[in-house]
Amino acid sequence: MLKARESIRHLKEYHPPLGQRRGLRLDFNENTGHCSPRVLKRLRTLDGETLARYPERAALDPLVANQLGVSSEELLLTNGTDEAIHLVCETYLDPRDEVLIVVPTFAMFEIYAAATGATVVTLPAGENFEFPLASVLARISDRTRLIAIANPNNPTGAFVPIADLRQLVAAAPGAAVLVDEAYFEFSRETIAPQWHSLPNLFVSRTFSKAYGLAGLRIGVLMGHAEQMPMLRRASSPYNLNSVALACLPEALADQAYVRDYVAQVLDGRLGLESELAAWGVRFWPSHANFLLLHLGEKAPAFVQHMRERRILVRDRSSDYGCRGAVRITLGTYEHNQQLFKALRQVLARLGFLEQGQR
Repeated sequence: MLKARESIRHLKEYHPPLGQRRGLRLDFNENTGHCSPRVLKRLRTLDGETLARYPERAALDPLVANQLGVSSEELLLTNGTDEAIHLVCETYLDPRDEVLIVVPTFAMFEIYAAATGATVVTLPAGENFEFPLASVLARISDRTRLIAIANPNNPTGAFVPIADLRQLVAAAPGAAVLVDEAYFEFSRETIAPQWHSLPNLFVSRTFSKAYGLAGLRIGVLMGHAEQMPMLRRASSPYNLNSVALACLPEALADQAYVRDYVAQVLDGRLGLESELAAWGVRFWPSHANFLLLHLGEKAPAFVQHMRERRILVRDRSSDYGCRGAVRITLGTYEHNQQLFKALRQVLARLGFLEQGQR
């Protein structure tokens, strides 16, 4: 009888709660509005001949590389950040290798690493979800072949100082160190392209968040020019579809749209912090387009009451160290104001009091 590999048979399944998501979607860290109007205009010009041909990814490499400040040899376009993570795992991991991950973090790190048969070692984040640099350094061994870090981290929003990342990468020269910068536009701090002196460093980015292209699944993986050919060998030559490739140049050209959207998100993040502080709700500082707050046993009721007001937020209680925590995405000015109105109503209903009422 045919059987899947043992590592696949024991693999955790990831089921994003996508069903019945009617309302303002502040639960998946998506762009809450839309993509650039230039992208929509380009979509309307696509014809049947374009869709009948195999997509040509390489032609866009110089354009994307120029935008990101790297060379074409240091870059590979991917089918979202997920494929970037998958390619690093498939390229460098063998069974019995070890992968170091600090939890809580992006679930796909563990899933893609475990699928190779490697052993995933999870290390708990420090107080207030700080990155436990000393613990990670102490756990590195000759079996360590991958260290995966989301920076800023999801679901906490925490940021690892670049100096700490450099120290970690240098301490593990025999391991690939993948830094996922999916929320780079909201933090504006990056370790790229420091692989010039740290050839085991890789950085991934996505166009799903600030650019509003989650539905097109476009990401990018960057690293040392001597390492990238190995990743290209593991990649499909047609991993991005023609529609995504046709739209990406227009998205890159409209940086004014990206700057405006990011500014609205950052303004909304400050506003949400002020609202939560006024109600005495604990939250963790964030460098991303979301905020993680602690509601304890009231978290499920909070999520449900917000849903009744057609606003979707994410209960993260199943993540390590996040029991009673809820994550809320920020977006456009209009959507942020809609969030604040519902937030006040729900917090009052759950028995929280504003400062002036105490």
